[in-house]
Amino acid sequence: MTKWVYNFGGGSAEGDTTMKNLLGGKGANLAEMASLGLPVPPGFTMTAEVCTSYYDNGEKYPDDLDPQTEDGLAQIEKLTGKKFGDSKNPLLVSVRSGARASMPGMMDTVLNLGLNDETVAGLAELSGDKRFALDSYRRFITMYSDVVLGVHHHTFEDILERHKDDQGYMLDTEMQAGDWTEVIEGFKEAIKRALGRDFPQDPRKQLQGAIDAVFGSWMNNRAVVYRRLNDIPAAWGTAVNVQAMVFGNMGETSATGVAFTRDPSTGENAYYGEFLINAQGEDVVAGIRTPQTLTKKARVDMGEDAPSMEEALPEVYSELAATFEKLEGHYRDMQDIEFTVEEGKLWMLQTRTGKRTARAALKIAVDMAETGQITKEEALMRVDPLSLDQLLHPTLDPNAPRDVVAMGLPASPGAAIGEVVFNSDEAEELKKEGRKVILVRVETSPEDIHGMHAAEAIVTARGGMTSHAAVVARGMGTPCVSGAGDIRIDYDAQQFSVAGRIIKKGDIVTVDGATGQVFAGEVDMIQPELSGDFSKVMTWADETRTLGIRTNAETPIDVQTARDFGAEGIGLCRTEHMFFEADRLAHFREMILATDKDGRTDALAKILPVQREDFAAIFRIMGDLPCTIRLLDPPLHEFLPHAEVDIQSVADTLGLPAKELMARARELSESNPMLGHRGCRLGISYPEIYEMQARAIFEAQKLVSEESGVTPVAEIMIPLVSSAKELEILKSVIDGVAKDVGALEYIIGTMIELPRAALRAGDIAEHAEFFSFGTNDLTQTTFGLSRDDAGKFLPDYVRAGIMEKDPFVTLDQDGVGDLIQIAVERGKAKKTNIKLGICGEHGGDPASITFCYNAGLDYVSCSPYRVPIAKLAAAQALISSKIV
Repeated sequence: MTKWVYNFGGGSAEGDTTMKNLLGGKGANLAEMASLGLPVPPGFTMTAEVCTSYYDNGEKYPDDLDPQTEDGLAQIEKLTGKKFGDSKNPLLVSVRSGARASMPGMMDTVLNLGLNDETVAGLAELSGDKRFALDSYRRFITMYSDVVLGVHHHTFEDILERHKDDQGYMLDTEMQAGDWTEVIEGFKEAIKRALGRDFPQDPRKQLQGAIDAVFGSWMNNRAVVYRRLNDIPAAWGTAVNVQAMVFGNMGETSATGVAFTRDPSTGENAYYGEFLINAQGEDVVAGIRTPQTLTKKARVDMGEDAPSMEEALPEVYSELAATFEKLEGHYRDMQDIEFTVEEGKLWMLQTRTGKRTARAALKIAVDMAETGQITKEEALMRVDPLSLDQLLHPTLDPNAPRDVVAMGLPASPGAAIGEVVFNSDEAEELKKEGRKVILVRVETSPEDIHGMHAAEAIVTARGGMTSHAAVVARGMGTPCVSGAGDIRIDYDAQQFSVAGRIIKKGDIVTVDGATGQVFAGEVDMIQPELSGDFSKVMTWADETRTLGIRTNAETPIDVQTARDFGAEGIGLCRTEHMFFEADRLAHFREMILATDKDGRTDALAKILPVQREDFAAIFRIMGDLPCTIRLLDPPLHEFLPHAEVDIQSVADTLGLPAKELMARARELSESNPMLGHRGCRLGISYPEIYEMQARAIFEAQKLVSEESGVTPVAEIMIPLVSSAKELEILKSVIDGVAKDVGALEYIIGTMIELPRAALRAGDIAEHAEFFSFGTNDLTQTTFGLSRDDAGKFLPDYVRAGIMEKDPFVTLDQDGVGDLIQIAVERGKAKKTNIKLGICGEHGGDPASITFCYNAGLDYVSCSPYRVPIAKLAAAQALISSKIV
């Protein structure tokens, strides 16, 4: 019989932290904490296999699940001394999701389950506090109705707010037992109106409904979007945790909170978090009440008056601090913890590896490595390569003028500029149009995940440092200001106001998530300074990796940027980009329009000096590092105008009749230019083009060598080869120029970007000293897809499970990857010392870099700002290969 349910609590557990795939992160860590002897309310975990079975079998549960669930419930009853559904001594439970990967706020939770009109009286009698019991009941009705019954929580918030207004109350804590009785009756009437039936009173039916809802939430829209954004497979499923309730809303000696053992924004080794007295967990993360700080130092630093937990509940705080140390020491990583204090007793509800910003990840990894808690290799594995992108871009200039319009909490660092929007759907649509937006909300909910991902930054009027907006934004690396309490948002008018000042939809603002400030208009930016922890991690990565990292660049600015980031050469210099410069485009068009070789040669002679200086500028920056220069690749018609107005303008510049120019453009046009007269095919038809480019390279080489005494290393790459004969002919042309010029150090190779080239790599290797895999075109030609058009339907393929990811973002290892491996094997079989690299966009994608390392490539090449990402990913690829 399959075991579907695992118990924990009472100092022991049937699972542990190694069982995360089965029990989910929450369930595995609850079991681990119980085994460590920490105070964990007893409960049981229904495994993720229940979820996958449920969806695989038409949303039906395994036949033998119910008896195991009953046994789990009986175990909780035994450990707590309470009885589920008993009117005198009721056991109440929470029902929470728990996937193996943390998905904060994306799935559903139900608290206080088991309350009804009878058990609430028993809870009041047991606790001696009728107000507390009724407060718990109204919370349960609200949450259960929203999550399970589909009655939106705003329905209940409106009823509550009207009652508070009628009574002159500001806070929920002012409500008395009689108030809650009246509000609860209003809740029930609203449910009856909405559904045509009463709120369910049977605790077992309540439990089944909650379990159904939590498993069901695995496939809700926000969870699906979050999984897509974070590469979490739907096949993993989620576990469900049923756990005895403990109550933070039992008065002034009770509390609830969320904490991190280190600061998740900066990485500082200091406790970070918030708590609320007389509250339940959703109050902290939902931002309904403004939380208080954990430590006195944090309170003072933030200028707050409300006492910290360290001051208000000193004994419990001391126990909590000791628990922080124990958990971080045990897991050897920063922990994100949820806790409740029930009448002075501490209970641990969750621990998990805490989400953090890139800056914090670097600091925590370096600090832990330098104190011996983890190894340098473990430190490298703790940093997400893609997260480094947060650190590589400009920040606000401290000396720039600023017009502050709002202040809040610095919930997620970073700076961003964009136009204000108030709706997540609109944020997503504007992002698709290429516009930068700042999402402004009273508070965010999991339903806003798509808008949060689309936004450059997020601003909320409510919520603390551990609110939904803050946690999700930090995980995404998106700047966030939360709890900007002075702003008043009017969704209907599409504007917010602060002290009489109005900011409307579409107005430009700047957000600084590091200071919690929002500014009107654009604030000047400065380039980042990368040193300290970043430099240490890069040094450790360089000491670890064996895969070379080059860059795709052709302008001096990009080349210098890449060199500053530690690029070890140029893997792709696209020479066609140079021809679009105004000072040479006219000459290039003259070459295209020439009717014979002499005319083309005369025009190319005018381009030679500027092309030579282009290459010299690159060689001066790169010194003796290898520079792979791809000869002209795109079809010639791309350099000619097509609109009638542009044709006339160009014709006037060249002194030609417009009709002649138009006729030549028509003559060169192609039905499918990607597969047309381009790349080496141009070199075969017009060898004088490649001759000019080769001469410019070799003359630039000699010029820089004479200037500096350093010999530049030129790697000349011939594109779009599909047969060995093409390469043989063009190699002979280039070698002839080299002999004529007296070239210095150079090698000739080709770009493998067609399936036939991969399959005939052995033949091609006879004439090539290197292969560079052009995975952009290789992906297009392998799939028969146009990269420019596929974006219209590829998301449908990913959603349908036909493709796991967009193959233009992450390399298709099964098809394109097979072709690369075939080319590697056949190329090396012919020429053992052939140099192998990749220069497509995949060269900056961590998953693709891992493939390249495993395939035996010598280097990857990526855009300049991806160089640090690639270096770390290459180190991780090597480390992972040793772990396996």
